[in-house]
Amino acid sequence: MGDRRDVVDPVSPFPVSHPGAPGVSASAVSGSEVDSPEITRRSLIEGRLLVLAAIIMSALTLRAAVTAFSPLAEKIGAEVGYGTGIVGVFGMLPTAMFGLAGLITPLIARRFGLERTVFVAMLLAGFGSLVRVFSSGTGELLAFSGVALLGMGIGNVVIPPLVKRYFGDHLAAISSLYIVMVQLSTVIPAFIAVPVAEAHGWRISMGVWALVGFAAAIPWLVVLRGRRGRDTVDTTALPAEAPETGQAWRSPVAWGMAGMFGMTSLTTYAMFAWLPKILSDAGASAGFGGSMVGLFALIGLVGALGAPTVVSRMRNPFPVVVGCVVLFAIAFAGLLVSPMHATLLWVLLLGLGPSTFPMALTLINLRTRTPQGSAALSGFTQGVGYAIACVGPLLFGMLHTWTGGWLAPFAMLVVALGVLLAGAWQACKPRMLEDSWN
Repeated sequence: MGDRRDVVDPVSPFPVSHPGAPGVSASAVSGSEVDSPEITRRSLIEGRLLVLAAIIMSALTLRAAVTAFSPLAEKIGAEVGYGTGIVGVFGMLPTAMFGLAGLITPLIARRFGLERTVFVAMLLAGFGSLVRVFSSGTGELLAFSGVALLGMGIGNVVIPPLVKRYFGDHLAAISSLYIVMVQLSTVIPAFIAVPVAEAHGWRISMGVWALVGFAAAIPWLVVLRGRRGRDTVDTTALPAEAPETGQAWRSPVAWGMAGMFGMTSLTTYAMFAWLPKILSDAGASAGFGGSMVGLFALIGLVGALGAPTVVSRMRNPFPVVVGCVVLFAIAFAGLLVSPMHATLLWVLLLGLGPSTFPMALTLINLRTRTPQGSAALSGFTQGVGYAIACVGPLLFGMLHTWTGGWLAPFAMLVVALGVLLAGAWQACKPRMLEDSWN
C-alpha cells in the first residue's frame, strides 16, 4: 500500500482523504479505510455548519467591549476617578488595539493557523472583559480593556480570510451574515448598558459580555480537535503569488483600503465616544444619549445586510461610497446646528454613513485571490486603518476642550471624509491585490 496522505479539505475543518491526493492508491480509498460518499458529504456539511456557528459567535464579541463602555463612561469615571480627558483615551483605545492586532495577526496566523489564532483571540476577549470589571483604578481598567480589545482586534483580522477559506462559494451571503453579527455586538450592549447598570451596577453591565467571548471559543476548540492540529498553514504549499503582509505595503489597493477603512473607523469611533456628550451638552439625559448610540449602531445593520451584496454585484462601487459620505456630512451639520431638533433623523443618517465599513470588509475578499491574500490585505487594512483611526476620538475631544464648542471637532471629521473618498477611489477599482504591486 502506498503512502496514505490526509488532505485538509478547503471547506471542511476535518481532514478528508481524497482519491486524487498524491501517494493515495485506489486500494487506500476503498473498503473500510474511508467513509462512504454519503458520510463524507455529511461530514463536509456538518463541518461547514460548525465553522459557520463559530464565525457567528465570534462576530458577536467583536464590538461588545466598546459600546458596553461608552454610555457608562461618565458614571464609571465618577466611581473610579478619571475626568473627561480620559474618556478620549478610552475612545482611542479600541482603534489603537485593533491597529496593533492588524499588524501582528497575519504573522501569528501564518505561523499557527487561522483557526488556532481566532480561538486564542476569543479567550483574550473573554478574559479581558471579565477581569476589567474588578478594576479599582484607571490604569487597571485601561490595561484589561486593552487585553479584551486586542482579542477582538485579532478576531477582526482573521474572520474575513476564514470566510474566504470555508465559504468562498458564498462570499456575499456569509459576509453579510457575519457583519450583521458584528453590528448586533455593537447595538445590544449600547442599548442595555444604562438600564442594566441602573439595576445591577456598571460592573455587571459590562461583565456579562465576557461570557460571550468564552462561549465563542468553544466551537473553535471543537474545530481544532476535528482538524487534529492541521489548521497551521503549510507555507510550502502556498501558490507562488500568495502574498505576505509586507508585500501589501507596495500596493495602491492596500493603501486605498486602509484609507477607506481607517477614516470610516475614525469617524465611527469618534461618534461612539462623543455622541452622548454632544447630546447631553444640548440638554439630553444620559439614557437618551445611550439610546442614540444604540440607534446609531442599529442603523448600521442596513449597511451590513445590503453592502456586501451591492459590492459583489458592482464592478466599481465608488458611487456608493460617495453617497455614504454625503449622508455623513448632512448628519454632522444637523448635530452641529440643531442637535435636539430632528435628532432621530441626524442619527439615522449618521448610522447609514458607515456602510463603507461592511463595503471595505467585503472588498478584502473580492480584491484577493487566496485566503493568504485575504489575510495579508485584512491585516494591512485593519492595522494601518485602525492605527490612523485611533487618534479620532482623542483629537475630537481635544478640539472640543480647546475651542469650547463642536465646530472644530466636526471640521476634523469633514477632512476625514475627504481622505475616505481618496482611499475608496483606489480600493474600489476592479483589480487584485496580487497584481497591483508590480
